[in-house]
Amino acid sequence: MTARAAVIMAAGHGTRMKSKVPKVLHKVGGRILLDRIIDTVQAAGCERIHVVVGTIPEVRALVVNRLGEAAVVLQDPPKGTGHAVLCAHDALADFDGDVLVVNADPPLLQAHDLEPLFTLRQNGAALAILGFEPVDPLLYGRIIRGADGHVMRVVEPSEASDDVKQVKLCNAGMYLAGRADLFRWLSRLTDENPKQEYFLTGIIAEAVHEGVLVRASVAPETAVMGADTPMQLSQAEAEFQKRRRAYFLAEGVAMTGPETVFFAWDTEIAAGATIEPYVVFAPGVTVETGAVIRAFSHLEGCIVREGALIGPYARLRPGADIGEEAHIGNFVEVKKVTVGRGAKANHLSYLGDGTVGAGANIGAGTIFCNYDGFFKYDTHVGEGAFVGSNSALVAPVTIGAGAYTGSGSVITKDVAADALGLSRPPQVEKAGWAARFRQAMGAKKAAKGK
Repeated sequence: MTARAAVIMAAGHGTRMKSKVPKVLHKVGGRILLDRIIDTVQAAGCERIHVVVGTIPEVRALVVNRLGEAAVVLQDPPKGTGHAVLCAHDALADFDGDVLVVNADPPLLQAHDLEPLFTLRQNGAALAILGFEPVDPLLYGRIIRGADGHVMRVVEPSEASDDVKQVKLCNAGMYLAGRADLFRWLSRLTDENPKQEYFLTGIIAEAVHEGVLVRASVAPETAVMGADTPMQLSQAEAEFQKRRRAYFLAEGVAMTGPETVFFAWDTEIAAGATIEPYVVFAPGVTVETGAVIRAFSHLEGCIVREGALIGPYARLRPGADIGEEAHIGNFVEVKKVTVGRGAKANHLSYLGDGTVGAGANIGAGTIFCNYDGFFKYDTHVGEGAFVGSNSALVAPVTIGAGAYTGSGSVITKDVAADALGLSRPPQVEKAGWAARFRQAMGAKKAAKGK
């Protein structure tokens, strides 16, 4: 198979996003756009990937972290899309194969959308381009093909006649060609246009002028849709969520209100799990079969094991590992705690850093006091332990297996197995105090009213 490389264009500032965050660093499904497109070209078999970046350090840092310094191609100053790809000439000088050129911002593009381009190349096309048929083609260049289906030219919307505007197939701005051909065509582009930029679309005219075969593959509009504005970003998110909901329903996940459930790009839910309405999955969540996630819960970076019950109104933060048949109830927050099989924390508690043993019970209002303003400390609750309501466990501390803590206690020292930890003053009763208090206060209030 011919070797494959990719050039990703990510040098734009994305001013239409109207955000301090660069466009390519926005997210869909909890995944950064630039990360998503890198995932896609890797899945398409591109062994070499170069990303054209501008002067935004955060974008460069992502590329270096993901692919290494050698993957970075700098475009400074920006002189158009054709110039952006031409900047990768030296980086690919030693490469012998096909070069895929893609934008950085189509959130829903997948490897199978690109594979037809490689098929066209294998079948003799010198240049393969990706097209689509948008519902509203007003702002897109039209791909004009001859009777044999070969691409003849691309007509920009400002130059399109009424007849050309009837053409449905539009240019998605993604291309595939052999490295030598691609950079030869790019080297011939000029900036003789009102914007004085080198437009990537010019390579089509160069290829046609040489008499080589140019073919187009048609992708769904959702596959190539960009995310240039907050509106487009939200539309991409909506389409992503629609796809994920359909996927999980088909896989056997029960959802009574799927339109209210939001997934991340890497959410894993096993068949037989149940997700109630208004649940949000941030990245890094795994839910095993038989688990129930009740309404209005938020999960991130956690695992919910078989048969566990979460919520309603629960929050699982990174590092939460909820064991089989365990219960995490309403208004309970769990962070970096492993909860054993059958353990319960049914309401109004914060469990942060530590472990809860199998079968333990965490009473309402319990707090793992894990932070002193500088460092985090662990709390360990043993198997079968019973933590009384409104307990504050001041870490580092261990409650032994089968031990109890009295309700309302502040536990600052370890409690031995099967012992009772109690730290509250004895109750004192003063007979008649309430009646005397009401009488005195009533007289005082009456005196003020005179």
